[in-house]
Amino acid sequence: MNRISQKSSLELLQSECRHSRADSSSNLAMDTFWLEVESIKENTEAEPEDCSLSDAKPPEEGEAEAEWLQDAGLSDLMGDHTMENGNLVLLSTLTKTQAAAVQRRLDTYTRSRRKKNKQPIRDVRDIFGVVGSGEVESETEPEMDRSHRRSASSVNVQRSDTIGIQDLQSPLRGSSREELFSTEIAYSEQAAILLKGSYPRELWRIMNESNLPKFKIPKGRLGVTRIGDLSQQDMKKIPTLALIELTALCDILGVELKRNKAVKRKAAEHKLFGVPLGTLLENDQKLFPNTTVPLILQALLSCLEKKGLDTEGILRVSGSQTRIKSLEQKLESEFYSGFFQWDEVHQNDVSGLLKRFIRELPTPLLTAEYLPAFAAVQNIPDLKQRLQALNLLILILPEPNRNTLKALLEFLRLVVTRERKNKMNLWNVSTVIAPNLFMHKGLPNKIPEGKEKQLAEGAADVVRMMIHYQDLLWTVASFLVTQVRKLNESSSRKYQFYDKRIKNLLKKIHADKEKTERNHGEPSKVVKVHSSLFLKDSLEIHLTSGTKAADVLKQFQKNLHQNGWNIVNTVNLFKCNGSLDAMNLFLYEVGGNISEHCLDPDTYLLDLYHVNPHAEWIIRHNPSFPRTF
Repeated sequence: MNRISQKSSLELLQSECRHSRADSSSNLAMDTFWLEVESIKENTEAEPEDCSLSDAKPPEEGEAEAEWLQDAGLSDLMGDHTMENGNLVLLSTLTKTQAAAVQRRLDTYTRSRRKKNKQPIRDVRDIFGVVGSGEVESETEPEMDRSHRRSASSVNVQRSDTIGIQDLQSPLRGSSREELFSTEIAYSEQAAILLKGSYPRELWRIMNESNLPKFKIPKGRLGVTRIGDLSQQDMKKIPTLALIELTALCDILGVELKRNKAVKRKAAEHKLFGVPLGTLLENDQKLFPNTTVPLILQALLSCLEKKGLDTEGILRVSGSQTRIKSLEQKLESEFYSGFFQWDEVHQNDVSGLLKRFIRELPTPLLTAEYLPAFAAVQNIPDLKQRLQALNLLILILPEPNRNTLKALLEFLRLVVTRERKNKMNLWNVSTVIAPNLFMHKGLPNKIPEGKEKQLAEGAADVVRMMIHYQDLLWTVASFLVTQVRKLNESSSRKYQFYDKRIKNLLKKIHADKEKTERNHGEPSKVVKVHSSLFLKDSLEIHLTSGTKAADVLKQFQKNLHQNGWNIVNTVNLFKCNGSLDAMNLFLYEVGGNISEHCLDPDTYLLDLYHVNPHAEWIIRHNPSFPRTF
């Protein structure tokens, strides 16, 4: 009995020691956070202020809702004129929780307008009553969507039964098993399910990154879509949908989604530092047309990757402020000429320049409008839901900001992988970078008294999640892709067939054809895959329920070898040991209800055909980075 007691006491002592070391490490890291804050303030105070900010005034009632409706692409709902077809189509694609979020803000805006004794506004029920009617649904919702929705709804019901609340909730503290991160069902709908299950929420942060849970996106039949897989035309629709979904999610979670007004700060008359990302990219693209990340940032990151990753305290240890300012002036005059000598620069000075570049942007990298929303993520108790909110916020970011942020996060992940040499673990890196992302001279940086530690740890935790889970966050959720398909399907029919009799006749013919095909119950389909760059004739593919995009690429590779086709350097492909390296070859879905979509190799093509039967399939080179999942 005494031995057991002694053993228990020893284990308790060891546990207390571990927690003590963890707390000590955490406190040391937060000291780094505040040192970085002080350094930023000193540099800011030493420089002349070039801001021309409008006085910060609390928004009037209904003003925030009006701005939200504008950002969500629903500004027409605020007027008393007839609602445009585009708004009607967008509303028809929304889930229940998304529609409720729109209705809430429209209702608040309507009340504020009535209080001001302005012209009468249409009742909210008039708008959503029309959208919910069967007549409008039959006019705006394509036949494919209705048939696909029936099959999808049955699948979703089955998924809800099989997944269960335990698979939607956040992993247990210290859990080592891989958790599912579902993107088939809207995040707000998942949150509503958890809310009904009365899942107890606990705000927790794990300081030791070795205990961070692993998340995996379960691949559906249509695979996973990354940012970059969709065309620019389709990606333009994503921010609006993501904003509506983020708002619905925050409504369910009871988290206030604040939005700043755009910063009116005068851009510096420089070439590199203090210049808007859009201007930098516009200038860089004159030299290199496909540039997506500013060349100066690429150069800074490249220099640090070559010589600074193993430098102890990199990012944390400050370089000489005098040298940093001198280097900035040299870069301004010599960078584009190619005369700047990177080999002569101290690595801590380069890391100082990197942080300075981020801080000196005229508007925050995370944007002035949504910086408060990024900060508010820390108030979401559930880890998985925090990641869902971050995923949506990243989709809302303008493309230059999102691409620049990704380049930065990829570098920061490299720094963490060299922890043994540079003594910078994930939490250390996050605490150093957080002030540079969340503090901006064009925005008020006042921290409420007594909230300093909580807000600092929260900001660092948000940065840590973006670094650690960046592959997960840089995906487009399947439910958003489905909504884009619905928007495209409806928009393509917007100006067609004004005569309802002709339209209804074509619907009947199409429905009869589908019914005949379903009755035959064909388990396969023969389709043509085009690749004019490589083969003169189209490739005929016999699709079965098990055929994946990867299988088509393998068959394509086989046909190339049979035809004795040699890969040329102009498309950056090559033969290695007699086999084609197909890492940069992907199958694309083009047309129909999608503009262009680079397919996940694990996409089941017969399922995709049923979702988008009018698309063409094309094999082409993809210059983007290879898939990581």
